[in-house]
Amino acid sequence: MCFGPIYRCSVTKVLLQVSKGKRPCLDMIPEERPQECDELINIMKQCWDKTPQMRPPFSDIVWKTETLNEVVKIPGPITCHKNGGTEQKSNYSWMFSPVHKIMLPEMSDTPSADQHGKDGILSMLSKKDFSSFRQSVKREDVYTQFSGQKSLLHFTVASGDAESVKHVLSLGAEVNCTTARGYTPLIIAVLQRFYDIISLLLEHGAAATQGDEDQWTPLHFAAQNGDDRTIRLLLEKGAVADAQEKAGWMPLHLACQNGHETVVRLLLSRLSEDSIVDQEEDEGKTPLHLACSYGHLTIVKLLLARGADPNATDYSFSTALHLSAEQGYNRVVRLLLTYEVKTDISDIRGYTPLHLAALKGHAGICRQLLSLGANPNSKTDQGWTPIHLAALRGHEAVVVLLESKGGSVNLKGQNGWTPLHLACHQGESEVVAKLLGAKADPNITEDSEGWTPLHIACTSLCFPCVLHLISHQADVNAVNTRNATPLHLAAQHGCVPIIKGLLLNGADWTLVDSSGSTALNVAQRCEKWEIVELLKNKCEE
Repeated sequence: MCFGPIYRCSVTKVLLQVSKGKRPCLDMIPEERPQECDELINIMKQCWDKTPQMRPPFSDIVWKTETLNEVVKIPGPITCHKNGGTEQKSNYSWMFSPVHKIMLPEMSDTPSADQHGKDGILSMLSKKDFSSFRQSVKREDVYTQFSGQKSLLHFTVASGDAESVKHVLSLGAEVNCTTARGYTPLIIAVLQRFYDIISLLLEHGAAATQGDEDQWTPLHFAAQNGDDRTIRLLLEKGAVADAQEKAGWMPLHLACQNGHETVVRLLLSRLSEDSIVDQEEDEGKTPLHLACSYGHLTIVKLLLARGADPNATDYSFSTALHLSAEQGYNRVVRLLLTYEVKTDISDIRGYTPLHLAALKGHAGICRQLLSLGANPNSKTDQGWTPIHLAALRGHEAVVVLLESKGGSVNLKGQNGWTPLHLACHQGESEVVAKLLGAKADPNITEDSEGWTPLHIACTSLCFPCVLHLISHQADVNAVNTRNATPLHLAAQHGCVPIIKGLLLNGADWTLVDSSGSTALNVAQRCEKWEIVELLKNKCEE
């Protein structure tokens, strides 16, 4: 399973593939590489081991990679070894394209090497000795197939010399020949923005609609790279503006994702139907989804003006508003809201745009959504409200805003946890203070084991949270379903300041839990000797 470049796979797709045990393939790694790279590959493979315990600690990874980095200087050119042991530096930067890697064959692969000198015709191209190349190349060389099904025309195009390309074509080279990955000479020229060669190939009949093995056409590559000049050349020669590659992406999807406004304008001018603007790729994302997800405001304006549906949902039921709200693009959110977009649509997990903005702490976006009627008490499938999520992440300003707009601080979510429970669990003392100031119940119990926020604060070892709770009349002797008090839990975890704070505020050290243990017994069992001494002194008073 090859995931390809990360920008051609959504995070969701990668997560799904990894969860199924899939891992990237190594076919795209060049065969010609420093031997130290093999160790890096081994480290990489260890890091994605299916058994978590087999993955190396991060400290080991850092140490190993730093050591290797002293040996291999990454920015330098790749060194290729000839059969004779001498070294030849590769000048073929085109081999590392945005989508695939096409590897240069060894010079010994050239059957005409002896006939045309020791370095062969490929070496002439590599050295940019184009005059000698044109004098030496013969018609039979044009029909030679090199490793990876590459032809001489592929290499000649990659060299960037238009006169040499014209000469090879005049010898009968097939203009639409393909490599093993389906690359045509035109695709290679597009990748490198060799405009003279692009025009030359098109004049000789290069197919502007022919795609690679993933059905990426030259127009897809040009849109990905924001190359509006090439886009114009291709469209003039019959390129299809709404062509879809294997995963359903049009060139418009790619241009919108990467923020290439000029390319978007060009493509929209060639798309005859407004419905094309809402064309979905395989995960249901429209060009508008992608532009909003990456915050490209001007492109969002273009798409909406062209009639893009602001309420369209992808296959996870996310709208453009979900994506822009989560990423914190205030201006994009503001624009979408002027198009009467629905604010309370829930995605596949039950999250509304307000949930996502609250989770990420985007107070300005929360304010915009609330001003247009977003429900501050809507619940996810797990029962979380926006205040729950803001409290979980410690976004104090968002908690205050939501509460001021009608958000309840005492609603229960999964397992009966309130925002106060979550804030105590995370040790977010300032959020705890704000929630208590907004009348959050300090003695409310969660549903599974009857824990109060004070129980949780003692377990989380958050002394400021404990003090805030006690100052708001939290019951220091509250018991959970196992009759454990906050003092029992503090003794178990060994936090002396919390023990002292509880005792000073009336905690009963004689209470026993369901096992018959006092807090002193718990401290002894857990070998918290400082607390043992503290509680023994309390017993002797």
